Amino acid sequence: MIDRLNGIEDRYEELSQLIADPEVISRQDEWKKLVKEHASLEEIVNKYRELKQVRKGIDEAREMLKEKLDKEFKELVEAELEELEEKQAALEHEIKLLLLPKDPLDEKNVVMEIRSGAGGEEAALFGAELFRMYSRFSERQGWKIEIMSANYTDIGGVKELIFLIEGQGAYSRLKYESGVHRVQRVPVTESGGRIHTSTATVAVLPEAEDVDVEINPNDLRIDVFRSSGHGGQSVNTTDSAVRVTHLPTGMVVTCQDEKSQLKNKEKALKVLRARLLDMARQEKEAEYAQNRRNQVGTGDRSERIRRYNFPQGRVTDHRINLTLYKLDSFLDGDLDEMIDSLIQHNQLELLKASGD
Repeated sequence: MIDRLNGIEDRYEELSQLIADPEVISRQDEWKKLVKEHASLEEIVNKYRELKQVRKGIDEAREMLKEKLDKEFKELVEAELEELEEKQAALEHEIKLLLLPKDPLDEKNVVMEIRSGAGGEEAALFGAELFRMYSRFSERQGWKIEIMSANYTDIGGVKELIFLIEGQGAYSRLKYESGVHRVQRVPVTESGGRIHTSTATVAVLPEAEDVDVEINPNDLRIDVFRSSGHGGQSVNTTDSAVRVTHLPTGMVVTCQDEKSQLKNKEKALKVLRARLLDMARQEKEAEYAQNRRNQVGTGDRSERIRRYNFPQGRVTDHRINLTLYKLDSFLDGDLDEMIDSLIQHNQLELLKASGD
């Protein structure tokens, strides 16, 4: 590990000189790439330098303990040594986490899809609450939300909702939300006061750029039709709604929220690219499924990942057996404790898999 860290520090120093070189600065595209690489190494280099200072302090304390010291001073040195050794262990753990392979998709924006599952109208209402939860969480992060496609019930539930979340690191924070979310509560439509169990499915896809997924126009069938609202009534007098079918996979994406046919087509293609990128990612991860079986899943939409229990005011993530007794604030977008725990669990599993 030390050899690797020395190499990273050397590269960081080299980059520091390059990004200050006027000749390199004049080549803006190259300079921006070097600045990005420099920033990506900064945290680990700072931690490594801190570790070196701590190790130097440990060596000095151990050397002092070899000398003849009075009792009081010896106790002070021993206490300092113990503190430094604890700090060393913590820094080494942090550095190991920083050295873990980075998910190349982590900095991507997110295309999120919410669909009602078992439970009829109650499931659709729960889907609408999940959308509000992710919207509030995104607001807290300073991220922007844009609805791509929506299909609501007559009382405001969500049959299907597809939306884009734009923000730095959005995928890294939200990728563990994919799966089946289950709610237990007395529905507003229930007159007898009985608790029902309903579900909604969440899919979190990294937004794909043209360079990530190449789509052959000949592989697409594009149909246009009139937008419709609740009950099928026409809400537009022009054929602005767009249905895009990807013939090789059979994927179908429909967008009708915009009055412009062109904008609906652009949104549909954005969703299609995200789904194709996600499909390629899942196929690649399936090759390593046996080695990764203990890690937190990010793609299995059939997995029941979380339960929201209203009578007891708790939310439980089944993958890491974590229960939080703050359902109201959780549904209001206070997701950080849960997300941080999922990320930490996955990092520890990666450390185990790497043998550290």
